[in-house]
Amino acid sequence: YKDNDSMYNTPPVFSIYTAMLNLNWLKSKGGVAEIEKENKAKADALYKEIDRNTLFKGTCAVEDRSRMNVCFVMENPELEKPFAKFADENGFEGLKGHRSVGGFRASMYNALPITSVHALIDLMQEFEEKHNKN
Repeated sequence: YKDNDSMYNTPPVFSIYTAMLNLNWLKSKGGVAEIEKENKAKADALYKEIDRNTLFKGTCAVEDRSRMNVCFVMENPELEKPFAKFADENGFEGLKGHRSVGGFRASMYNALPITSVHALIDLMQEFEEKHNKN
């Protein structure tokens, strides 16, 4: 390849381009530190609601909680299908948990705005008002 003034291989142009777009977006949001701060705020808000709401409970120890994928179940398993239906009817998709664990998983990747997390919290509170027997 040296003798032909050529490259050893073709660079993955599309991968490089998408990496550039993502890095530019990250920079426009204030960099890694700012995204970390936002992700912590999103996770903290949702975990606070899960811990407060009598219908839901987290599936892992507090010290092991993920900021990206918040997993939770219903205190009463009979309410899982009604909550899933309620969420779906209100435009929430992809909350279904892993097939071997069940329950729900809220994926809160970098681009998800905190307003989406607040909307999920509002949905959980509305469901609690309708179904809480305490």
